[in-house]
Amino acid sequence: MTEQPSTPSGDYGHVPVMADRMFELLAPALTRSAPDGAGAVLIDGTLGAGGHSEMFLTRLPGLTVHGIDRDDNALATAGERLAGFGERVVLHHARYDEIGEVAADAGLAEVDGVLLDLGVSSMQLDQAERGFAYATDAPLDMRMNTEDDLTAADILNTYDHGALARILSEYGEERFAGKIASAILRARQQEPFTTSGRLVELLYATIPAATRRTGGHPAKRTFQALRIEVNRELDSLRATVPAALALLAVGGRLAVMSYQSLEDRIVKRDFAQAVRNTTPAGLPVDLPGTAAKFVLVTRGAEQADERQRAENPRSNPVRVRAIERIEPDRIEPDSDEGNRR
Repeated sequence: MTEQPSTPSGDYGHVPVMADRMFELLAPALTRSAPDGAGAVLIDGTLGAGGHSEMFLTRLPGLTVHGIDRDDNALATAGERLAGFGERVVLHHARYDEIGEVAADAGLAEVDGVLLDLGVSSMQLDQAERGFAYATDAPLDMRMNTEDDLTAADILNTYDHGALARILSEYGEERFAGKIASAILRARQQEPFTTSGRLVELLYATIPAATRRTGGHPAKRTFQALRIEVNRELDSLRATVPAALALLAVGGRLAVMSYQSLEDRIVKRDFAQAVRNTTPAGLPVDLPGTAAKFVLVTRGAEQADERQRAENPRSNPVRVRAIERIEPDRIEPDSDEGNRR
């Protein structure tokens, strides 16, 4: 095997965000049996260009990584990037909310770690033709999986006013959602939307100048909302966190990197539920099966420090949470109670 770099590079258009911190959070779970990660399994549920996986495989030469991504282009890039690690890497074309099915198909009853790096990847942002970035005029696509049917153009050209306003408000947290939806309906009567440049022009014309001066790029929230709707990102995340938690072995850890508040709220809620003790208040001891099965590893949501933000500006919005399983899902029978459940 060719020697791999100790630190992931940007040669593949992707410098992984907070790489060292992600290693610190997950390594204790991956090295429980051996310091080199021998026998341990990590699922990288959002493989992207493979930067995080490359780091883990390099630093833990006994580790096996199963990488999941819905984007064929990402899988091809990651496959090339990680080829030198041989059979220690297994790639899966799937959505991350299919993590349970992927694990079952791979014969994995449980795993030692799961990493989720949410949102659009750096590689996808840098591919102008995908339509994720509002800085470049490109087709209004925004599909992470190009085999899916729905595009951003479809949404703009077919959704009614109520549906448009809802996704702009809910997924983009856009205060002018109704006004923008009205402008979109008027504009599409003249000509269907096909490229991002025309949408950006409409947003500049619709959002008040005072807001544009202080609220960041006027297209940011609308593009976020469209991308989330096209890819059903929040629905996927709601299904993924419980499925990932269910896969963890005792001592296993899940780390999630969120880039906007909607994602982080879902993760925060699911983690809070997982660490909750369900014994009724006032009882002197925990009832069987009610003790918390998980413990938080991070205190609140961690952010990138100034050095990391300077080195990789895409780390600016990231919020990191991690959790560890401390109890199995069910109570094992006592040795002298063989057939009891």
